[in-house]
Amino acid sequence: MYKKAKLENGLRIATNSMPGMQSVALGIWIKVGGRYELPESKGIAHFLEHLLFKGSKKYSCRKLKESIEGLGGSLNGFTSEELTCYLVKIPHLHMDLALDILSDMVINPILAAGDIEKEKTVIIEEIKMYKDLPQSYVHELLDELLWPNQPLGMTISGTIESVSSVKRESLTVFKDQYYTPGNIVVSAAGRLEHNKFIKRIENIFCCLRTKDTNRFLPAKENQGNPQLKFFSKDTKQTHLALGFHSLKRGHPLRHALALLHIILGANMSSRLFNEIREKRGLAYEIGTQVKCFQDTGAFGVHAGIDNYKVTDAVRLILKELGEVKRNLVGLGEFKRAKEFYLGQLMLSLEDTLNQMFWIGDSTAALDKIYSLEEIIKEVNRIRRQDIQEVSKYIFQEKNLNLALIGPLENNQKQIYNQLHIN
Repeated sequence: MYKKAKLENGLRIATNSMPGMQSVALGIWIKVGGRYELPESKGIAHFLEHLLFKGSKKYSCRKLKESIEGLGGSLNGFTSEELTCYLVKIPHLHMDLALDILSDMVINPILAAGDIEKEKTVIIEEIKMYKDLPQSYVHELLDELLWPNQPLGMTISGTIESVSSVKRESLTVFKDQYYTPGNIVVSAAGRLEHNKFIKRIENIFCCLRTKDTNRFLPAKENQGNPQLKFFSKDTKQTHLALGFHSLKRGHPLRHALALLHIILGANMSSRLFNEIREKRGLAYEIGTQVKCFQDTGAFGVHAGIDNYKVTDAVRLILKELGEVKRNLVGLGEFKRAKEFYLGQLMLSLEDTLNQMFWIGDSTAALDKIYSLEEIIKEVNRIRRQDIQEVSKYIFQEKNLNLALIGPLENNQKQIYNQLHIN
């Protein structure tokens, strides 16, 4: 089902031909993101991603959007900690045009001085927006605790100071350093022919010269005690983000980690949802989150809590984490978690865009694509003991980090005293 190829200059290609579909999804992935940046240039990968939508050698800013949307398609992009992606989903008859637009954006962006100055204002407003949203900003505070003074602990969009100081020259240097064949993956899924697609990519990207792939500094994790970060804000509820260092991407127990996430907080059947919301009524929103990077990861719990019941909520959340460490999950709960995990994956992979994400992300990060059949076999080999092993590894008291936003100035000591996992 999945096919891969590699050009002489190092650029990699991954496709999934889905002849029954009417659409095709295309992605150009660059192996660079927030963790490749220096503190003084924080946010430059995200800034560059924004600018590529402002126009290229062949297409103006307006023409980029109208050419795709005028044919019923969608054009987008994103920057993460380790990857940048430019993507299109469009009716398959217009694939060549979509590929021409995406590739010209990546290879020949204008990077006009006027656009750079205007985009500074846009991104600074974006930074302000997320800081004004406590349910978002609390995760930034948690990252600072998990990876202090490291790129992973800094926001992807950068700071007002770092964005304000961006110059055209620094953007050009950054692009020349990272937007190279060895760092690029082109992925496509939908109604397409693999061999024809390879030839098309060769014709477009053969002009790029081979360069070595770039690397980032490994994450440092030397925490010795629980940590609490509190941001005082007059909010109607307290926003909580609790986090632990976790497994890296590709870890042998990654599926056990995913099942732990489902059991604790991924859906309405989860333990935290039932205990904190359904039984106690302490929160409207509560759930868990998993982040996996090349060399590290994080497991988090997030919630919006009644301002007067934060101490109780923290205690109950940690009690649930301790419970899954001490005892094997029940057989019924274990089976439901597996079925949910595989069922959600199967449903998502019916869509061409999600298929493109699946093969592009895996190829860019791991240089490997797992088939659904392989995933099913691996998940079916997971035992309840594996989930307990992961729980014991992650939920260590010394690795506990808690970020809070709300009106709790007088309760910090009381909350810190609750940071225990039995």
